[in-house]
Amino acid sequence: MKVWHYSLEEAPVHSGPTVLTLGNFDGVHAGHRELLATAIRRAQERGMPAAVVTFEPHPAVVVAPERKPKLLTTLAQRLAIFEAAGLELAWVIPFSRAFSQQSAQSFLAGLDRVLEPVELHVGRAFRFGRDRLGDLLALEEWGLDAGCKVVSHAFKAHDEGWLSSTRVREAIEWGDVDEASRLLGHPFVLSGVVIEGDRRGRHLGFPTANLQWEQEQLPGSGVYVTEVRGPRLGHPRLGLTNVGEKPTFQGLSLSVETFLPDFEGDLYGARLELAFLHRIRGEQRFADVEELREQIARDVEAGQTWWRESRG
Repeated sequence: MKVWHYSLEEAPVHSGPTVLTLGNFDGVHAGHRELLATAIRRAQERGMPAAVVTFEPHPAVVVAPERKPKLLTTLAQRLAIFEAAGLELAWVIPFSRAFSQQSAQSFLAGLDRVLEPVELHVGRAFRFGRDRLGDLLALEEWGLDAGCKVVSHAFKAHDEGWLSSTRVREAIEWGDVDEASRLLGHPFVLSGVVIEGDRRGRHLGFPTANLQWEQEQLPGSGVYVTEVRGPRLGHPRLGLTNVGEKPTFQGLSLSVETFLPDFEGDLYGARLELAFLHRIRGEQRFADVEELREQIARDVEAGQTWWRESRG
């Protein structure tokens, strides 16, 4: 997949027409994936490239920082998903204060000049342009003049309810990673590098990998079954991941620490991905270290049982 990092004014003109989709795509949830798949299929049927336009940073970071959401994915994660889906071009437009002041008409004229879209696929709630005045009606009116078929998609969840990145965030915030997986169409993933921790897990008999995570949104505090992936692990492995502030030790800052029952080795500096599969329990304070040690052993047993049963 070709990736562009250009402003609207600096982007080169693509050679030939495209089938296009655009949006923020935070989390790339099940509805987003359906939209992408439809655009890719239509591009294949028409014998032309499928392209996506997205923005970095998230528009709210620039226009309403006090209301900006905790993002579910990094730009690198979004681009990896786009490529795996089969998109041929991803145009990442830098979102700035000046860009936010462009009119909807100016933005669409730029898209038409650069990518010459003959089909445009968007979510029904997508808004763009100065003061978010660009809506589906504006897109359809532009499409008639530009010779571009505009197709809107309503995102519905597995329960036929509302589906959005906001709903995914709420499920993750509550620690309901099972529901988040259903909404996303895949488990929620934290990625990052293993850094030095306080080594309390090692002293308890359960050494943990302390993740310096890259995403903004974290699952609610608690203990989770995770699938852990990384170059040093050889294959995906069961992990028991604690998200929280370690109340038994009067913790003052959040940490994400993972115990891998079937792995021995040095993971400092290793890059890991944690896919959150199931919540075992919420965060608790224990009377002493021995009570905590006994609970961790029960958590490990519960996690191993869930892993075996879910994997058949």
